Amino acid sequence: MLGRSFIILLVEDNPADIRLVEEAFKETEIDTELHVVTDGVAAMDYLHKKNEFKEANIPDLILLDLNLPKKDGREVLVEIKEDKDLKTIPVVILTTSSAEEDIHETYAHYANSYVVKPANVGRFIETLKNLEDYWFNMIRLP
Repeated sequence: MLGRSFIILLVEDNPADIRLVEEAFKETEIDTELHVVTDGVAAMDYLHKKNEFKEANIPDLILLDLNLPKKDGREVLVEIKEDKDLKTIPVVILTTSSAEEDIHETYAHYANSYVVKPANVGRFIETLKNLEDYWFNMIRLP
């Protein structure tokens, strides 16, 4: 699927994790356009092209943290998957939580993948590169 730019929406409130994601995607051969919002309300505004996001492009992939200010990532996931215009966008949960309850709950609400953020910076970057390769090279998106 090389030859086109892929839009990724990162919903993350931790500045260090945002920088790691940015760095990881810079190191790949895949042309990606990363957009970042830092809370759940902004994520839904972005997806619905509201307020400052009127010109936003619908993402090809959403990387969603669970523990967010204003609106929890779990709520964001439910809203995305219940929206007929958004539900086909793949949502990858990218979180520090390894709680079985979170894993089961997010898959029950149609998360496409659940990834626990590695504590090691090198592994974190490698995980992101693998995610990008999987979603944009190995599989076909709608």
